[in-house]
Amino acid sequence: MSRPEPRVLQLCHGYDGPFLDCARQYAALFAGTEYKVTTVYLTGAPSAEVEAGSASDEVIFLDYSSREVRGLKLKAIRDIRRILAGRDFKFCIAHRFKPIYISLLACKLPVIGVHHAFGVYGRLSRRLFINCFRQRLLLLAVSNAVRDEMRGHLPGWAPERIETLYNRIDVEAVQAEQVSRETAREALELPQDAWVVGNVGRLHPDKDQATLIRGFARALPQLPAGSLLVIMGSGRLEAELKALAVELGVVASVRFLGQVPQGRRYFKAFDAFVLSSDHEPFGMVLLEAMAAGVPLVCSDCGGGREVVEGVGRLFPWGDAEALACELQSLAKAESQVQPALLRLRETFTDEAVRSRFWGFCRGL
Repeated sequence: MSRPEPRVLQLCHGYDGPFLDCARQYAALFAGTEYKVTTVYLTGAPSAEVEAGSASDEVIFLDYSSREVRGLKLKAIRDIRRILAGRDFKFCIAHRFKPIYISLLACKLPVIGVHHAFGVYGRLSRRLFINCFRQRLLLLAVSNAVRDEMRGHLPGWAPERIETLYNRIDVEAVQAEQVSRETAREALELPQDAWVVGNVGRLHPDKDQATLIRGFARALPQLPAGSLLVIMGSGRLEAELKALAVELGVVASVRFLGQVPQGRRYFKAFDAFVLSSDHEPFGMVLLEAMAAGVPLVCSDCGGGREVVEGVGRLFPWGDAEALACELQSLAKAESQVQPALLRLRETFTDEAVRSRFWGFCRGL
């Protein structure tokens, strides 16, 4: 009788937004190994595109409603036990708290819990729960900033049980998707000769596009003639941010593009990319901008600082005057993108983190 294939269960809440690529990132770490990866999405309808993008040997869509992943999640626990039955699963990778909770109760396997946000263990109930399983649990954070917050909330844990594994991209695949500067500007209906500052993200207080607009407005008189601020994204602050652009007298120089499908394809349209968030756990858009060869400006808090520091420009969060100074300086400077591209390949790719990941697995 042949030996069963060793398998890894990857459990994801869903595949919306960046989480499809998060599943791909972890499945890709097993390429060329003996392990087969089964990726399970708790929410989200079956999709051939998602299946292909998951880079997994098997993809299962449970298609739960939001109600079914609240409370005790008994149905999900039963279904995961059914998936595990009869196959040689060695460990589980679970993204975000609910999948971690389900995997810990559904099996006795070692679990790697991946956290993509701040504040997960601010709740006492979650701390009490997670402490019951720390002997077979390794927690990974997408940045040192998230890791350090988790360590603060879980002081009884050994530091090596709460570690950082940066997000990453397939550089060649992302660059192959990105269209030329001229094509990108045509698609976004931007003038070819303008100096363009780009921002991509939800129109939400966490992203702090208000400081971005204020900083751009202050910098504008010293920027090249016809300079534009272009914001991709939608959200509840859209009317408020548009009103701010009117109030500051820069409405003609600020373009709100709304939700742009596959927006990273058009990053070469930008002469600078600004991330102004107050609590960015990581900032995948920074990697996509680096892949496009776009100079970076980022607020100095959260995980974004770890991506940009040494290869881009940082400004104190919420400081519109400091942001204006960085934009003015960048507009006059000769573009230096090679250090950022080198850092991207050395730190934020699957190849760069693979040995670190397997070191964590041996410890688990």
